[in-house]
Amino acid sequence: MILFLKFLEHFLWISGVVFTIYMVYYVFFIPFSLLKKQKFQNHRPKCHFAVLIAARNEQTVISNLVQSLLSQNYPKELYDIFVIPNNCTDNTEKVAQDAGAKIMKCEKITRTKGDVLEQIIERLLKEKKHDAICVFDADNIADTNFLSSMNNAWCSGAKVAQGFRDSKNPMDTYISSSYSIYYLMVNRLYSHARWNSGLSAIINGSGFMADLSFIKEMGGWNTKTMTEDIEFTTKCILNNNPVFWVPEAITYDEQPLTFSQSWRQRRRWSTGIYQCLCHYFLPLLKGMLKGSVKGFRMCFDQLLFLFSPIVQLAWAISLILSQFLEFLLPHYFPYVNDNSISRITSSILISFFISVLSCLLVLILERKPVFKMSAGIIYYWFFIASWLPINAVCLFFRTKEWKTISHTRNLTVKDIK
Repeated sequence: MILFLKFLEHFLWISGVVFTIYMVYYVFFIPFSLLKKQKFQNHRPKCHFAVLIAARNEQTVISNLVQSLLSQNYPKELYDIFVIPNNCTDNTEKVAQDAGAKIMKCEKITRTKGDVLEQIIERLLKEKKHDAICVFDADNIADTNFLSSMNNAWCSGAKVAQGFRDSKNPMDTYISSSYSIYYLMVNRLYSHARWNSGLSAIINGSGFMADLSFIKEMGGWNTKTMTEDIEFTTKCILNNNPVFWVPEAITYDEQPLTFSQSWRQRRRWSTGIYQCLCHYFLPLLKGMLKGSVKGFRMCFDQLLFLFSPIVQLAWAISLILSQFLEFLLPHYFPYVNDNSISRITSSILISFFISVLSCLLVLILERKPVFKMSAGIIYYWFFIASWLPINAVCLFFRTKEWKTISHTRNLTVKDIK
């Protein structure tokens, strides 16, 4: 028994070192998030875009998205708006058509957004009328300069590019406020920081652009996981093509309002990341060994990202084992006068304080109203902590169905601004 406990003691010490290195790696990127990103040179309108909107029962919000796209500061003859109704039981198709969009229908059964994109992109590749696609969710609103900003990136050599994902409803509930801060974190502390350090940004569900010739080189869309955005990012990195970061291309997204909606959505995200890890662990490992220095860095960085749910769970388990070890071996901790309850309380308070500071930092950097986002700032720690049970459940019980979240915030760009 003593031998086992000693082994456990050394194992936990090694685990602590690994977790510390993992954390330091991410802290390393914080200075890059503070730097300004150099804007792409302005180019005359050249890229012919196919704007794709997969929609499932979105009659309430689809019209305003189409109107925001029709109001782009970009020549009308250089883009087409395609709404793809799938598994709809409402009037999404008619509302979208009346608003001015063209309708494309899937010929095969679709379960996920990735299935929809695969069929439609295959058709676009055969037609050869467009240079690139821009993908939106039906509840989005596009800033008037979205397409012109993506044209600048495309003309500057971008094969794939992600825009800035903002929120339509950041102050509706504490959940939507937490989501809004989360996406600001992803924008600033991940994509912005990675791009400034010479790595790849990350495709973030909607508001992204992809060159059709590049997709053709990769054999079509062909994503198979529940998170087509993360999977496509991974495939881009394996093809040594970083995702460009274009914060000037802004998309406003409607966030979930309730915890149950959030739980359902994040279960799909967690499932998709596990699936990507299973599918792309070995390819990313080979990419690290065979690629250039930049290719090694991009593959390594993406591999660490895909391991994040595992690392989070392992960290939680190590804390539980540490408490178990302390109970059996009082001499394990040098500060014998401290008790475990006070240490746990101190750790929670410190992590909560760091969470609040991080929220304040990103809100100030992005010039968002701090006081009005106070609910999200306070709840954000709980929002992130709730990912632990989600990751634990999805490790054994994966989501197999893409369940929709109802959208009701029928806003225009003018309303948001």
